[in-house]
Amino acid sequence: MENQIVKQEQGAKWLDTVYKQAVKGVGIGNTSVVSMAQDYMIKHKSKEEACKAMLKNQVIKCTSSGIITGIGGIVSLPFTLPVNVSTVLYMQMRMIACTAYMAGYEPSSDQTETLVLACLINVPITQLVKQVGVKASTKVATNVIKSVPGKALTKINQLIGFRFITKFGSKGVINLGKAVPFVGAGVGGAVDFFETRTIAKRAYDFFFEN
Repeated sequence: MENQIVKQEQGAKWLDTVYKQAVKGVGIGNTSVVSMAQDYMIKHKSKEEACKAMLKNQVIKCTSSGIITGIGGIVSLPFTLPVNVSTVLYMQMRMIACTAYMAGYEPSSDQTETLVLACLINVPITQLVKQVGVKASTKVATNVIKSVPGKALTKINQLIGFRFITKFGSKGVINLGKAVPFVGAGVGGAVDFFETRTIAKRAYDFFFEN
């Protein structure tokens, strides 16, 4: 149990660090999430149209993403993520956070961060809220999170962090990379495309459709 708590904290800390960098924008050509969202909203008649255009472009960028430099303060985990995996996760966070902003959420708030991370890892917020002992009177995740006190929010983030470590530390991308070190870039790009497209649809449904 103690080891599990440590892993939860490590995963949550890593996600929090990368999320804050993603919202601010780091690396060559990256602007803040707010600036990115406003640029799309100026060019389209509605927030919905702007969001769909942004999501489409971000899916393409994630598929052909280069190495993003300058992500500082990345803490150690029980495993090491390949740079390309970290890059794609970073861009996916920006995509979800941008969607949240267009839907009326403040990207820098703790509540929005929790929603974005839950969307990224695909963890039901209502389920997590119940796990930390908070009674949820609504099934709408974005409404539930508003009433969650700070300490409970921290516990929820730790649970998300544990799910993150379980997803990337024991199965899937990490082990695949170790087992097949010379896997073609085309295969990796295809995986990134389908995964990011799925996340994009989930983000739109999550923040615009509830």
